[in-house]
Amino acid sequence: MIEYYRGQHRQIAEIFYDAIHNVASACYEPEQIAAWAPLPINYERWRWRCELKRPFVYLVDDKVVGFIELDSDGHIDCHYVRSDYARRGIGGMLLEHVLQIGDELQLPLLYVEASHLAKGLYLKHGFEVVRPNVVERNGVQLDNWIMERRIKT
Repeated sequence: MIEYYRGQHRQIAEIFYDAIHNVASACYEPEQIAAWAPLPINYERWRWRCELKRPFVYLVDDKVVGFIELDSDGHIDCHYVRSDYARRGIGGMLLEHVLQIGDELQLPLLYVEASHLAKGLYLKHGFEVVRPNVVERNGVQLDNWIMERRIKT
């Protein structure tokens, strides 16, 4: 696991789109997928986002195959793995890395808006469902789960 470095934003953006269009599509309707990850990819927006968020990335042969973002308030934002690397434990390793950082920083709470697909992974790692959630992207409603994990004392 390493922290993002300049220039990886293109790979990260492509992972986001790939994971949503090829994996999350099993749980969401085509119009939801199109609203969640509209094409074409806006690489400049992703460059700006990655410089701001500084995601943690998982590399295989110097290629980014997964990433996760942790905000200073404990919010886990984007958490995605390339579809051709799905179900290999990479998402879990990324999450465990963020949990370790959260513990080291003594963040009292980690929270996430987990998709239907990610919900099970977060439950497995000690998160609890707070409530169902609905967000709007490009005029389309997407449902997910507000989940949180409090620091162990």
